[in-house]
Amino acid sequence: MNIVCLDMEGVLVPEIWIAFAQESGIPELTRTTRDEPDYDKLMNWRLGILREHGLGLKEIQATIAKIDPLPGAKAFLDELRSLTQVVILSDTFEQFAKPLMEKLGWPTILCNTLEVAESGEITGFKMRCEKSKLTTVKALQSCGFDTIAAGDSYNDLGMIQQSKAGFLFKSTRQIKEDHPELPAYEEFGELLEAIKGVLDQKR
Repeated sequence: MNIVCLDMEGVLVPEIWIAFAQESGIPELTRTTRDEPDYDKLMNWRLGILREHGLGLKEIQATIAKIDPLPGAKAFLDELRSLTQVVILSDTFEQFAKPLMEKLGWPTILCNTLEVAESGEITGFKMRCEKSKLTTVKALQSCGFDTIAAGDSYNDLGMIQQSKAGFLFKSTRQIKEDHPELPAYEEFGELLEAIKGVLDQKR
Protein backbone atom coordinates (compact mmCIF):
# COMPACT_ATOMS: atom_id res chain seq x y z
CA MET A 1 0.00 0.00 0.00
CA ASN A 2 1.30 3.42 -0.95
CA ILE A 3 0.90 6.76 0.78
CA VAL A 4 2.24 10.06 -0.52
CA CYS A 5 3.70 12.47 2.05
CA LEU A 6 3.90 16.09 0.95
CA ASP A 7 5.36 19.20 2.52
CA MET A 8 2.97 22.17 2.59
CA GLU A 9 4.75 25.54 2.45
CA GLY A 10 6.70 26.09 -0.74
CA VAL A 11 5.09 22.99 -2.27
CA LEU A 12 1.32 23.53 -2.11
CA VAL A 13 1.05 27.06 -0.72
CA PRO A 14 3.39 30.07 -0.55
CA GLU A 15 5.70 30.39 2.43
CA ILE A 16 3.64 31.92 5.24
CA TRP A 17 6.56 33.66 6.92
CA ILE A 18 7.73 35.24 3.67
CA ALA A 19 4.22 36.58 3.05
CA PHE A 20 4.08 37.92 6.60
CA ALA A 21 7.54 39.48 6.24
CA GLN A 22 6.31 41.37 3.19
CA GLU A 23 3.04 42.37 4.88
CA SER A 24 4.70 43.52 8.11
CA GLY A 25 7.74 45.10 6.51
CA ILE A 26 10.15 42.96 8.55
CA PRO A 27 12.60 41.49 6.02
CA GLU A 28 14.34 39.29 8.61
CA LEU A 29 11.25 37.07 8.69
CA THR A 30 11.85 35.91 5.12
CA ARG A 31 14.28 33.32 6.55
CA THR A 32 12.74 29.82 6.27
CA THR A 33 13.70 26.15 6.50
CA ARG A 34 15.20 26.55 3.03
CA ASP A 35 17.87 28.67 4.73
CA GLU A 36 18.05 27.28 8.28
CA PRO A 37 18.18 23.50 8.86
CA ASP A 38 17.61 23.81 12.65
CA TYR A 39 13.84 24.34 13.01
CA ASP A 40 13.86 25.02 16.77
CA LYS A 41 16.52 27.67 16.31
CA LEU A 42 14.55 29.24 13.45
CA MET A 43 11.24 29.34 15.36
CA ASN A 44 12.72 30.76 18.55
CA TRP A 45 14.41 33.45 16.48
CA ARG A 46 11.10 34.26 14.77
CA LEU A 47 9.24 34.51 18.09
CA GLY A 48 11.90 36.90 19.37
CA ILE A 49 11.34 39.18 16.38
CA LEU A 50 7.56 39.06 16.87
CA ARG A 51 7.95 40.07 20.53
CA GLU A 52 10.32 42.86 19.57
CA HIS A 53 7.72 44.30 17.19
CA GLY A 54 4.66 43.62 19.36
CA LEU A 55 3.10 41.27 16.81
CA GLY A 56 1.08 38.14 17.55
CA LEU A 57 -1.18 35.45 16.16
CA LYS A 58 -3.93 37.82 15.00
CA GLU A 59 -1.60 39.72 12.69
CA ILE A 60 -0.18 36.54 11.14
CA GLN A 61 -3.65 35.04 10.64
CA ALA A 62 -4.75 38.23 8.87
CA THR A 63 -1.94 37.66 6.37
CA ILE A 64 -2.76 33.96 5.99
CA ALA A 65 -6.37 34.85 5.13
CA LYS A 66 -5.05 36.55 1.97
CA ILE A 67 -2.88 33.59 0.88
CA ASP A 68 -4.10 31.27 -1.87
CA PRO A 69 -2.63 27.88 -2.81
CA LEU A 70 0.03 27.91 -5.51
CA PRO A 71 -1.47 27.83 -9.04
CA GLY A 72 -2.35 24.25 -9.91
CA ALA A 73 -1.87 22.94 -6.35
CA LYS A 74 -5.48 22.02 -5.68
CA ALA A 75 -5.94 20.27 -9.05
CA PHE A 76 -2.69 18.35 -8.45
CA LEU A 77 -3.79 17.34 -4.98
CA ASP A 78 -7.29 16.35 -6.15
CA GLU A 79 -5.89 14.08 -8.86
CA LEU A 80 -3.27 12.61 -6.57
CA ARG A 81 -5.88 11.83 -3.90
CA SER A 82 -7.95 10.02 -6.54
CA LEU A 83 -4.99 7.70 -7.15
CA THR A 84 -3.64 6.98 -3.66
CA GLN A 85 -3.65 8.03 -0.02
CA VAL A 86 -2.06 11.42 0.67
CA VAL A 87 -1.00 13.13 3.88
CA ILE A 88 0.57 16.55 4.30
CA LEU A 89 3.44 16.56 6.79
CA SER A 90 4.28 20.10 7.80
CA ASP A 91 6.23 21.90 10.47
CA THR A 92 3.63 24.67 10.40
CA PHE A 93 0.97 25.05 13.09
CA GLU A 94 -2.72 24.23 13.38
CA GLN A 95 -3.50 27.92 13.91
CA PHE A 96 -1.87 28.74 10.56
CA ALA A 97 -2.92 25.75 8.45
CA LYS A 98 -6.71 25.59 8.81
CA PRO A 99 -7.74 28.29 6.29
CA LEU A 100 -5.24 26.94 3.77
CA MET A 101 -6.56 23.39 4.16
CA GLU A 102 -10.05 24.68 3.45
CA LYS A 103 -8.83 26.20 0.17
CA LEU A 104 -7.17 22.87 -0.73
CA GLY A 105 -10.33 20.81 -0.09
CA TRP A 106 -9.50 19.63 3.45
CA PRO A 107 -6.67 17.15 2.86
CA THR A 108 -5.23 15.40 5.91
CA ILE A 109 -2.44 17.38 7.56
CA LEU A 110 -0.21 16.50 10.48
CA CYS A 111 1.45 19.58 11.95
CA ASN A 112 2.29 21.28 15.23
CA THR A 113 0.61 23.77 17.56
CA LEU A 114 1.42 27.23 18.90
CA GLU A 115 1.24 28.29 22.53
CA VAL A 116 -0.67 31.58 22.59
CA ALA A 117 -1.34 33.91 25.52
CA GLU A 118 -4.73 35.56 26.05
CA SER A 119 -3.20 38.75 24.68
CA GLY A 120 -2.54 36.96 21.38
CA GLU A 121 1.22 36.88 21.91
CA ILE A 122 2.79 33.66 20.63
CA THR A 123 4.73 32.49 23.67
CA GLY A 124 6.02 29.18 22.35
CA PHE A 125 5.33 26.17 20.17
CA LYS A 126 4.80 22.46 20.68
CA MET A 127 6.12 19.99 18.13
CA ARG A 128 4.22 16.73 17.59
CA CYS A 129 7.40 14.72 17.99
CA GLU A 130 11.12 15.00 17.38
CA LYS A 131 12.09 15.11 13.67
CA SER A 132 8.36 15.02 12.98
CA LYS A 133 8.42 14.34 9.23
CA LEU A 134 10.99 11.55 9.36
CA THR A 135 9.39 10.05 12.49
CA THR A 136 5.95 10.06 10.85
CA VAL A 137 7.22 8.43 7.65
CA LYS A 138 8.90 5.69 9.70
CA ALA A 139 5.66 5.19 11.65
CA LEU A 140 3.64 4.89 8.43
CA GLN A 141 6.15 2.35 7.12
CA SER A 142 5.79 0.36 10.34
CA CYS A 143 2.04 0.21 9.60
CA GLY A 144 2.69 -1.42 6.21
CA PHE A 145 2.74 1.65 3.94
CA ASP A 146 5.29 2.33 1.23
CA THR A 147 5.89 6.07 1.43
CA ILE A 148 6.54 8.43 -1.46
CA ALA A 149 7.65 11.88 -0.32
CA ALA A 150 8.16 15.33 -1.82
CA GLY A 151 9.33 18.60 -0.33
CA ASP A 152 11.48 21.66 -0.90
CA SER A 153 13.50 22.31 2.26
CA TYR A 154 16.20 20.97 4.55
CA ASN A 155 13.59 19.67 7.00
CA ASP A 156 12.06 17.52 4.21
CA LEU A 157 15.27 15.63 3.38
CA GLY A 158 14.79 13.00 6.10
CA MET A 159 11.37 11.89 4.90
CA ILE A 160 12.44 12.05 1.25
CA GLN A 161 15.53 9.92 1.80
CA GLN A 162 13.67 7.43 4.03
CA SER A 163 10.90 6.83 1.50
CA LYS A 164 10.60 4.25 -1.26
CA ALA A 165 10.73 7.19 -3.67
CA GLY A 166 11.44 10.82 -2.90
CA PHE A 167 11.48 14.05 -4.87
CA LEU A 168 12.56 17.63 -4.45
CA PHE A 169 9.90 20.08 -5.59
CA LYS A 170 10.43 23.81 -6.13
CA SER A 171 13.58 23.52 -4.04
CA THR A 172 16.61 25.79 -3.86
CA ARG A 173 19.64 25.58 -6.09
CA GLN A 174 21.83 24.81 -3.08
CA ILE A 175 19.73 21.87 -1.89
CA LYS A 176 19.54 20.47 -5.42
CA GLU A 177 23.31 20.81 -5.82
CA ASP A 178 23.89 19.14 -2.45
CA HIS A 179 21.59 16.24 -3.36
CA PRO A 180 21.97 15.46 -7.07
CA GLU A 181 20.74 11.91 -6.37
CA LEU A 182 17.21 13.24 -5.73
CA PRO A 183 15.00 13.91 -8.76
CA ALA A 184 13.96 17.58 -8.73
CA TYR A 185 10.88 19.08 -10.37
CA GLU A 186 9.40 22.55 -10.74
CA GLU A 187 5.93 21.88 -12.16
CA PHE A 188 3.00 19.99 -10.65
CA GLY A 189 2.50 18.00 -13.84
CA GLU A 190 6.08 16.72 -13.68
CA LEU A 191 5.75 15.70 -10.03
CA LEU A 192 2.42 13.99 -10.67
CA GLU A 193 3.89 11.94 -13.53
CA ALA A 194 6.87 10.96 -11.39
CA ILE A 195 4.58 9.79 -8.58
CA LYS A 196 2.35 7.94 -11.04
CA GLY A 197 5.44 6.15 -12.30
CA VAL A 198 6.18 4.89 -8.80
CA LEU A 199 2.56 3.88 -8.22
CA ASP A 200 2.49 1.96 -11.51
CA GLN A 201 5.47 -0.15 -10.46
CA LYS A 202 3.18 -2.05 -8.06
CA ARG A 203 0.52 -2.83 -10.61
